[in-house]
Amino acid sequence: MAVVGFALVAVVVLALLVLVHRYVWRRFVGDTTTAGSLPRRAGTVAAYVLPLLSVGALVSGRAGTPFWLQRVLAWPGYLWLAALLYLTLALLAGELVRPLLRRLLARRDRGARTAETAPAEPAHAAGASTLTAAVPPAPAPPAPATPSRRLFVAQTVGGAAAVAGLGTTGYGAYGVLRGPRVKRVTVPLARLPRSAHGFRIAVVSDIHLGPILGRDHTRRIVDTVNRTQPDLIAVVGDLVDGSVADLGPAAEPLARLRSRHGAFFVTGNHEYYSGAAEWVDHVRELGLHPLENARVEIGGFDLAGVNDIAGESEGQGPDFGRALGDRDRTRAAVLMAHQPVVIDEAVEHGVDLQLSGHTHGGQLWPGNYVAELSNPTVAGLERYGDTQLYVTRGAGAWGPPVRVGAPSDITVVELASRQA
Repeated sequence: MAVVGFALVAVVVLALLVLVHRYVWRRFVGDTTTAGSLPRRAGTVAAYVLPLLSVGALVSGRAGTPFWLQRVLAWPGYLWLAALLYLTLALLAGELVRPLLRRLLARRDRGARTAETAPAEPAHAAGASTLTAAVPPAPAPPAPATPSRRLFVAQTVGGAAAVAGLGTTGYGAYGVLRGPRVKRVTVPLARLPRSAHGFRIAVVSDIHLGPILGRDHTRRIVDTVNRTQPDLIAVVGDLVDGSVADLGPAAEPLARLRSRHGAFFVTGNHEYYSGAAEWVDHVRELGLHPLENARVEIGGFDLAGVNDIAGESEGQGPDFGRALGDRDRTRAAVLMAHQPVVIDEAVEHGVDLQLSGHTHGGQLWPGNYVAELSNPTVAGLERYGDTQLYVTRGAGAWGPPVRVGAPSDITVVELASRQA
């Protein structure tokens, strides 16, 4: 039954991609070029090649293709997916402009024709002979050929849509490749003792090392985290999209993370697509402390971590009882959990603050509206009963290395004691 459902979803997605590409080809190529021309041929080839590269980028990792080939496919394939989204949105906005522009041009043309056909006032200069006045004026030279009104409108709207769509994609890619910015949030905890007032946790999530984001991306993140001089570092899942064999070197800069109480790690759903057990061992070798349904005492509060819910398929899902069941509830508790959806369990177990990622803040607008359908909080700080939930937008990007309306961040969460 599950296989049938997956097949139906795949067919629907494939059909949608075909229809969208057909629409984009028509508006950018079919309506703006002439049959047989070089631009028409080039645009038609691109309409077939680009979606094939995108499909290749999406399936190559799961298919076990060589890592070098994944990298070759990833850049053009994933970038085209983001460009396709914003080119399509720009074209749809252009559909509203298209009839207005046609109407404006038609009115201008009617005005020009009226001026040309209006009878001229006879004006005889003094002393001019009747014969001279009666000679008809020489016909005006024919106007140079211009594109048809429909072609002009198609090219104008298509050009504007291309600038808007590709410009948005380029700016979004720049935001990812330059690295995340630091965000600071103060969170008061009722049970936090005065001795822990001002304790700073650098929250990092969704780094997504893979065929596109590699060692340089990790180095930028590590340097940014270390500059904040945190008391503790929390890496809240989705570190990688690939195996230790392929991405081990890309993760090596994590060994340079520095904080007074160390760096801690919990798994995200993408770790379970990439060999979670191997990655847990590898980050431990790099000096991070994995919290696999476990808890440690840090100064004036408990720090707990649970596995991601994707681990349930391997019998390694979250176990709140093991991580939090026997703790002293007079102490404040901070929970690292990749997905915000486990907030109800956190509330039930008396957690004061849950730190999560996973949503990317939507990553590509209007994806934030889609993310809201399956996550209690998409980004930022919200309260659920006596528990507060903070969701970072993440430090990287999944799929297209592009963010629009959801800039990447590393958040420094400063804990505040009400007794201070």
